[in-house]
Amino acid sequence: MEPVAVYHLTDVTVGHEPSHPDEVVAGEPTTGAVTVTTLDGLGVEVGVWEMSTGAVRDVEAEEAFLVLSGRATIETDSSTTTVKQGDLVRLAAGTKTVWTVTEPIRKLYVTGM
Repeated sequence: MEPVAVYHLTDVTVGHEPSHPDEVVAGEPTTGAVTVTTLDGLGVEVGVWEMSTGAVRDVEAEEAFLVLSGRATIETDSSTTTVKQGDLVRLAAGTKTVWTVTEPIRKLYVTGM
């Protein structure tokens, strides 16, 4: 591996697929993700994830992410949080969420593999 690696996130293309019908809450959302790099020996994956407008339910992995573009609300049993470009967010593993995307969202995520 090179001592310095630069990843141009604006050049990362993310293919989308329809969300699983059991997860869809509203609309016809699509999602996609691409692994950009891994941190060898640490078990860490860094990638780009996108979702079109609509709403889906999920059970989260331990993750931190930076919203690169778009807007969404993340609803849990105890709160509703709006996220937008520039927000750094941490999700706890096992959290049940409903993502409602009002502007197609693109995030850089960091999670365990």
